[in-house]
Amino acid sequence: MFIKLTEALKELLKETARQLRGATKRKFMAQTVQKLGKKGIRLAELELGWNRITINKGIKELTTGITCVDNYSGRGRKKSEQHLPNLLSDIKKLVDSQTQTILDFGFWILD
Repeated sequence: MFIKLTEALKELLKETARQLRGATKRKFMAQTVQKLGKKGIRLAELELGWNRITINKGIKELTTGITCVDNYSGRGRKKSEQHLPNLLSDIKKLVDSQTQTILDFGFWILD
């Protein structure tokens, strides 16, 4: 069976997917792709902007019955020290020549 994607249907599917999260979203995407037919994954990727990896994960969850646990706590911004390991020493170099205080082992010492 093949379903024709009209503009109204595309917007409905996109909006529904935007409102869902995690395993529920993946399940919705997988069921939608299965209804789209043989080339459903490719069609959903091109027409709806859905990620093929997410769709495949949802299909595997549907077929096996095992739901993957999302690691939302693992997301987020990393500390500046991880991106820029020399940040503290660079700031010290910039500031030392323009201030009367120096930073020594994390304590401010007045000259």
